[in-house]
Amino acid sequence: MMTMYALSMTHHGLGEFEQLVLLAIVHLRGEAYGTPIVEEIERRTGRSVARAAVYVTLRRLEEKGFVTSRIGDPTPERGGKARRYVRIEAEGARALREARHVAERMWQGLDPASLRTR
Repeated sequence: MMTMYALSMTHHGLGEFEQLVLLAIVHLRGEAYGTPIVEEIERRTGRSVARAAVYVTLRRLEEKGFVTSRIGDPTPERGGKARRYVRIEAEGARALREARHVAERMWQGLDPASLRTR
């Protein structure tokens, strides 16, 4: 017999990369655009991040209601193109807190040394 387990979907399945993007927005003081988000994640994690991955994730987070976006004014240094700024919404902050809480509950009582392999 197979048992199916499901986590509470109150956080709408917030994935690891979605968490990193939301946390980068928070670190950037709540309103940011793609390039600084990429740079913040790379700086804090030491990982290389594809700009396209951030844009796809931002779109998904907006669909979930975790961020909102606005188009800024066109800038000459961008060839007259405008930036899309994003900011975290209350639901996004709540989802981050819940994801952290879930991870902390899973780590509770574990000794990190027990993760060693032979």
